[in-house]
Amino acid sequence: MGTAPASAPALAAAVDALPLVDHHVHGASTADLDADALAAGLTESPFPPAPGTSFLDSQLGFAVRRWCAPVLDLPAHVDAAAYVARRRELGPAEVAHRLLRASGIGHFLVDTGYRAGELLDPAGLAAAAGARAAEVVRLEAVAEEMAATGVGAGGFAAAFADALHARATGAVGLKTVVAYRYGLDFDPDPPTPVQVRAAAGDWLRAGGRLTDPVLLRHLIWTAVGTGLPLQFHAGLGDPDLTLHRTDPSLLTEFLRRVRVPVMLLHCYPYHRAAGYLAAVFPHVHLDVGLAVTMTGARSRAVVAEALELAPFGKVLFSSDAFGPPELHHLGALLWRRAVTAVLGEWVAAGDWAEADAVRVAELVGAGNARRVYRLEEP
Repeated sequence: MGTAPASAPALAAAVDALPLVDHHVHGASTADLDADALAAGLTESPFPPAPGTSFLDSQLGFAVRRWCAPVLDLPAHVDAAAYVARRRELGPAEVAHRLLRASGIGHFLVDTGYRAGELLDPAGLAAAAGARAAEVVRLEAVAEEMAATGVGAGGFAAAFADALHARATGAVGLKTVVAYRYGLDFDPDPPTPVQVRAAAGDWLRAGGRLTDPVLLRHLIWTAVGTGLPLQFHAGLGDPDLTLHRTDPSLLTEFLRRVRVPVMLLHCYPYHRAAGYLAAVFPHVHLDVGLAVTMTGARSRAVVAEALELAPFGKVLFSSDAFGPPELHHLGALLWRRAVTAVLGEWVAAGDWAEADAVRVAELVGAGNARRVYRLEEP
């Protein structure tokens, strides 16, 4: 899988053999995808491609044809039509089985809060991959499910605390998508009970998605009280977010007020800012998961930049794969190739010892996640 200078063979072997911990991922789809559906799964855009173009003509689309095709017994760089035909010939369950197994991911930490009914659940994902899986609970999904039970404004705070406690039992972490629902420039202080009750009343009467900044803050501060690692989406995503309001540096005042592990997800193009936050706050960690997959052949640059300033014990691997199992496979493969090449160059230049490169790769690929999320050793 990896490519490294000849002077770092132990690094390449260690990275290729490493059972990764994917600390932020969604389930895989077992739907039978045609060309349009597959292409739609390889973009963050909810819109059709511009006339005369295809989402397969992208770094990610080319990576699928290069690296996923051989797993399906096709030559590398096979054309898209032949790839889709082979995919449908094998059937979606076999495609998922092959690609998930080929990823070498040993433990999935699965966000189950978004369109989970369309995807393999954590147990199904683990079975298909021959791996282990645990749940990460999305705060906004818990609140919206609870709202459907008919809770009143006065009982909202207590009901959410109870619902979150119930859902978090057995989970390894929590996640917020406040970056989508409002932005990371929220008021860093917890709202008062009076503010929560008033905001809950307005939201429960209106219905719909939870976007009220007071309630989003309340969810976050309730999550802080659990002590579990708290994931924040940051940086790139679909156009439901406003990119400049997802810069993780906007969380600085909030980070000064908390001490639970804060996990900054994706972060691109603000991954250098996230690295700074990880360098100065003991409880802040980051990944560049989705960016690695989306940037394909350029993922080495992203991985290198993520390792510029952040302490190596604060960087984690993730794929953020959602839907087509190609994304789970590529998230792992492209990370392995990138980290092997980047660290291998530093070894070849004499800047790093190879033993240190192996140790850092193992920390980022698995060890840091096992420590922060308190996972059992494999």
